Amino acid sequence: MEKTMIEVKNLGKRYNISHQKGGYIALRDVIAGAFKSPFRFLKNKAIGTSSNKKTREDFWALKDVNFNVQKGEVVGIIGSNGAGKSTLLKILSQITPPTTGEIRINGRVGSLLEVGTGFHPELSGRENIMLNGAILGMTYKEVARKFDQIVEFSGVEKFLDTPVKYYSSGMYVRLAFSVAAHMEPDILIVDEVLAVGDAEFQKKCLGKMDEITKEEGRTILFVSHNMSAIRQLCKKTILMKNGQVNMFGETSEVIEKYMDEAQNRENVKLVNKVKNDNGFNIESIAIKGKTESDSNVVLTGQPASIEIDYSMTHSESEPVEVNLVIESLEGRRVATLNNMYVNSPFSPKASEGKIICNLPSVNLNIGLYTVVAYISIKKNPIYWAREMMTFSVIDGDYFKNGHNPDAHDGSLLIEQEWSFK
Repeated sequence: MEKTMIEVKNLGKRYNISHQKGGYIALRDVIAGAFKSPFRFLKNKAIGTSSNKKTREDFWALKDVNFNVQKGEVVGIIGSNGAGKSTLLKILSQITPPTTGEIRINGRVGSLLEVGTGFHPELSGRENIMLNGAILGMTYKEVARKFDQIVEFSGVEKFLDTPVKYYSSGMYVRLAFSVAAHMEPDILIVDEVLAVGDAEFQKKCLGKMDEITKEEGRTILFVSHNMSAIRQLCKKTILMKNGQVNMFGETSEVIEKYMDEAQNRENVKLVNKVKNDNGFNIESIAIKGKTESDSNVVLTGQPASIEIDYSMTHSESEPVEVNLVIESLEGRRVATLNNMYVNSPFSPKASEGKIICNLPSVNLNIGLYTVVAYISIKKNPIYWAREMMTFSVIDGDYFKNGHNPDAHDGSLLIEQEWSFK
């Protein structure tokens, strides 16, 4: 009889969201009001009845979630951003408590949820390995026995005695995954954080996860937007939608349903806005075709432009690298747009501005695509978000002869010349 490693019953997570009525009030308005009507100002201050009231509402990030995971299973978790995937993993990792329901976990859990989770920035890589081992309940001897394997897999040996606050996001991920995978937890929980690493390391991680389930019988929960990785690794997959389990079953069937629903979603969609400590934020993003009136719909072979509205709390003198990765709905990287490829340096100004990437000719085949935004300074990220935009490419008679490939003929259309002798 299979052993149940994770049992989730009627799980729910509620947050209180504050809304402010009356709009934004500047300091000068408050001062002016105090001078014009000092007694009314003092009265409102005393009883708290200013026009700028706050209201609260309940938001259920998760509601009535139920599923079981057996020993040795690799279960994928997919869904659009905001579906509740990360909240679910944080509860399973005991980072945040549930509001309703219960979870039963049989065994030790190792989690890799965000870049740097569980690391102390002032400690070196070496010290953080020992610290993470202790957090997972391992003895000093157990950690020491695995230490060399962890360092070798991570590839950060050169920086092992450097405080991790100086690590790039890629180095963080390498070391964090290596620790989580080698510390022998009974259950390994991995969020989308692996996408920050390079393609070679992602492949290495997928191989390691496959190894520890098949050879060591450990259980894995794996969240990813990369449908190819989900197909490769997971026999079963959970589809999350609006904080609930929309479907739980064979991976191929679940992905098919997810893809069908994705194609029916509206094209104009900003599904992830990430605030950060670097002062840079993308406010909106859209792709516009030159001959198509619908926003976020472009034609094959026709010019288009990607337009980004951004805000910045300070001016930046260092050149900023803008990476826009175009992916298929299955999460396969199709192309990368980068301002440094074409020697177009960018230094954002304070307050707000616009970034425009002009495409002389769209050579993507018909279909639906998503855009990943990755903004960095000297290779250090200041902004990163998946599914910033979903857009459609429709038939524009790319070859100008009526012979048009269909969606199954690949993602790229390539100009070509043939000769026969």
